[in-house]
Amino acid sequence: MTSKLDYNWHLCELMALRGMYSTTDLRPLLIERGVKLSASQVYRLVTEKPERLIMKTLMALIDILSCRMDELIEPMQAAAPVRRAVWRL
Repeated sequence: MTSKLDYNWHLCELMALRGMYSTTDLRPLLIERGVKLSASQVYRLVTEKPERLIMKTLMALIDILSCRMDELIEPMQAAAPVRRAVWRL
């Protein structure tokens, strides 16, 4: 069986390292780069791990944060599912 892949999303941490502590700090910087997201979309982008990401948004984030892609998205192996013991009488 092949191993499943997952990733860690480090947007919030990278923003904090650069003195950006609110999602409202990020939105105007995205707009400057042609990425128009609503306030709620930016909030979800920062606080949740995205399942899909438009390449233009990814490139804007990398530019804004002056980071590499692997600093923002850390590939990792998915955790193995927890097996429950079955008690038989």
